[in-house]
Amino acid sequence: MKLVVLGLSLSSSWGNGHATTFRALLKAFAARGHDVLFLERDVPWYASHRDMPAPDFCRLCFYQNVDDLARFTPEIAEADAVIVGSYVPEGVAVAHFVQEYAGATAFYDIDTPVTLAKLERGDFEYLTPEVIPGYDLYLSFTGGPTLDLIEGRYGSPAARPLYCSVDPAAYQPLRVEKRWDLSYLGTYSPDRQPTLERLLIEPARAMPAKRFVVAGPQYPAEIDWPANVDRIDHLPPAEHAAFYSASCFTLNVTRADMIAAGWSPSVRLFEAGACATPIISDRWSGIETLFEPGREILLADTVADVVAALDRDDAPAIGQAAQARVLAAHTAAHRAAELEHHLAEAIARSEHQLLPDVA
Repeated sequence: MKLVVLGLSLSSSWGNGHATTFRALLKAFAARGHDVLFLERDVPWYASHRDMPAPDFCRLCFYQNVDDLARFTPEIAEADAVIVGSYVPEGVAVAHFVQEYAGATAFYDIDTPVTLAKLERGDFEYLTPEVIPGYDLYLSFTGGPTLDLIEGRYGSPAARPLYCSVDPAAYQPLRVEKRWDLSYLGTYSPDRQPTLERLLIEPARAMPAKRFVVAGPQYPAEIDWPANVDRIDHLPPAEHAAFYSASCFTLNVTRADMIAAGWSPSVRLFEAGACATPIISDRWSGIETLFEPGREILLADTVADVVAALDRDDAPAIGQAAQARVLAAHTAAHRAAELEHHLAEAIARSEHQLLPDVA
């Protein structure tokens, strides 16, 4: 099929998790024989940090504003399906444009709990309740009861889970020296910071002989990092596998809205798992449907939980079990097959709605 995607970014992974998600998914989708055009808003903060300016699995084109999207009207009108992602600038105006010209349309929410919290507050930055029923399909990073909410309260014709995934060709164990006992990879977020303090910074203070690292941009200068915590301001995706492979354990920290919703796995879970790096995670509903606690992942609530985890001698077995689970269910190839299925259903619904009533 011909697919057009309007997403936050494909060209730059700086300060966002969307680019790596789109890269893995669309590369695998193209490998299934489909044609993909990705349209990205040209903004200066991504333009100055582009680590994939010319992908080899799809066409990447930039537009200046919603009016400039008119240049791509033929491609949008001729596509079998058009997907608009969350956090796309002027996303509501983009939705109206796409729904006017496209056939089957889908909204891909890579930030579902955040999006729904924004809707509850009347914050319509990139989505409004009125445009949701206009999308034939609502693809959600969150599964579980949230899907019923999207259909029941907001009138989506079909809400389906499409979790993040990992490209196992890019994420695999590497033979590198272990540098850190516990690592964390993630952009600064105020609502994640208290958990990061509790599950990494405080354990670092309690275990001065061990080494820790936090990688990611936008952390405030006033944070008091212990001496045994290294800082990496930005780590491009090409260096992620080496980072995880150099970590005895890695930490997963979830945003508050996603903990409240549950069933919202971070891409970091699957990336670290694919590298066979043992994961210590905060706790939320649904995580046990992805990894078996105690065997494929360790869950931590307190400083003492992390300290005990770092002293375990079965870390390699936990990492290997996580890797096996990821390769069996959470690769980009799995998600691409799911996307193909969901889009085929949406296309069928869209075409059925256009059929004349001959009764």
